[in-house]
Amino acid sequence: MSVCYKQSIMDYEPPLLEAYKTLLQSSSHKRMKNVKSTSSILSKVLESSGEVPVIDLGRLNSTDHLEREDCMKEIIEAAKQWGFFQVVNHGISQHLLQQLLLEEIKVFHRPFADKSQQFSTTTHYKWGNPFASNPRQLLWSEAFHISVPLGQTNMGDDQPKCLRSIIEAFASKVAALAEMLAEILSHELNIKSSYFRERCLPNTSFLRLNRYPPCPIPKQVFGFLPHTDSTFLSIVYQDQVGGLQLMRDGKWLGVKPNPHALLVNIGDLFQALSNGAYRSIKHRVVAAKKEERFSAAYFYRPSNDAVIESHGTPRLYRSFTFREYIQQNEKDLKQTGDKVGLSRFLYVQ
Repeated sequence: MSVCYKQSIMDYEPPLLEAYKTLLQSSSHKRMKNVKSTSSILSKVLESSGEVPVIDLGRLNSTDHLEREDCMKEIIEAAKQWGFFQVVNHGISQHLLQQLLLEEIKVFHRPFADKSQQFSTTTHYKWGNPFASNPRQLLWSEAFHISVPLGQTNMGDDQPKCLRSIIEAFASKVAALAEMLAEILSHELNIKSSYFRERCLPNTSFLRLNRYPPCPIPKQVFGFLPHTDSTFLSIVYQDQVGGLQLMRDGKWLGVKPNPHALLVNIGDLFQALSNGAYRSIKHRVVAAKKEERFSAAYFYRPSNDAVIESHGTPRLYRSFTFREYIQQNEKDLKQTGDKVGLSRFLYVQ
């Protein structure tokens, strides 16, 4: 039985260790120095796990005007001070979220050969980092990037019907949630309420299903490297394993999972739009030695031609289209291995 179990695991695991073997063996002395440094950092972070603000969105439906106003103020303040916040009573049922997680586990536990060859028409399967040029760029994760809404595309007979219907239900509800939060945040900036409806069309956002496999070398790699999101907002549902960390006051803070909450974070576009008032915070995922971790992230993005213009004086960022921003990020990643991000679009003082 144990042999069959091991074989089934090998069937669905992406060959991360094999793909990274040469890179990990190169410059081993330098890598060992990084291992000690990373180990020290991770131990400190995991001892200081904490709670980002938790906001009860049910108050937005209150008949008490002051209660609604207080809830909106909390959202705005969290975007300014933290860049991250959790929301409960968000309108997405626990049953739907649990179904999404169960179906996600099923699809990631399909044989690797199937995952890497199927879902190609509307869903892009990715694993690791094929462009890594040094050990610090290694990713211990796999993901499905799914275009939404699914009704506009043909996903093929190989797409599990149950997963499709759950993704459609989740994407529909989380899209409405993202639009509502964006409008609350834009009101503080004196931006018209139709701003996001005009720019974030139904087919411009996408969903990413993430799996972080057990990692035999958790002190040498990350599940996902430190980064900021190139979006207006990201909304994440995660399991209870933990591993997500955000940068706060120059230190990495572990985010304690909340089974009833969705995690919301401000992206680069909202930081630029708000002229720096809202914060797009660097975050990462650490690798775990024995446990696999799952999450589903919805990225609220505009069309490629949408112009992002800072609202504030003096303007910190020059105007740019979303296409320009993505192209610049891709160029930087190819040339340096890192995303430079918003600093490329700062006005020269």
